[in-house]
Amino acid sequence: MFERYDEPLLSPRDFLRRVIRSGLIGAALLGIPLLIGVIGYMGLAGLAPVDAFLNASMILGGMGPVDPLPTAGAKIFAGLYALFAGVFYLIVAGVILAPFLHRVLHRLHLAEGDRKDSSSG
Repeated sequence: MFERYDEPLLSPRDFLRRVIRSGLIGAALLGIPLLIGVIGYMGLAGLAPVDAFLNASMILGGMGPVDPLPTAGAKIFAGLYALFAGVFYLIVAGVILAPFLHRVLHRLHLAEGDRKDSSSG
């Protein structure tokens, strides 16, 4: 997926494609825990689909639940879901930021190689 250290830097157009692809992968990955949250809130807290979506997306975004949770099971689910969402959020952030970090490191490596080549001749 990423070019090797001895390959040239991607063109801006190819880099933009890579950034878009990473963003789409990140968005698709967010759909999985969002669906888990909606199903959990509907089943355990008895929320309507729209309210379950709101609560799941708020926790997934790091804001916290909106509706009061009626049962101990719903509260335990919300706590575990919040822990899962926090870790998952970091994973998705890594997927989205990977092209930028790789490009910076690749550019630095190429610049370092240029300095070595020019000083030896």
